[in-house]
Amino acid sequence: MTAGSHGEVQQDDGRFRVTRWTVEPGGTIPMHRHEHDYVVVPLVDDTMYAVGPDGTEIAAHLRIGESYTRNAGVEHRIENRGTETIVFVEVERL
Repeated sequence: MTAGSHGEVQQDDGRFRVTRWTVEPGGTIPMHRHEHDYVVVPLVDDTMYAVGPDGTEIAAHLRIGESYTRNAGVEHRIENRGTETIVFVEVERL
């Protein structure tokens, strides 16, 4: 990925894909659409912003180890507007 973020696929066995994401301060994960249901497992306490194609924003308040899920079809970009690096693991059900 570009724009101050990168993803490292840790596991992909055809059933699940596990990716560790790192988003630097000021970085983004560009606009993308999730093709699968997924779980996010934060590895930091922080806030990241999910911005939809229409400009709507959701502030995701991350807490270490407090997972949340989203359904397939979600489309957004992720922004780190803070001063610390955001790290989370994303588990997709393929």
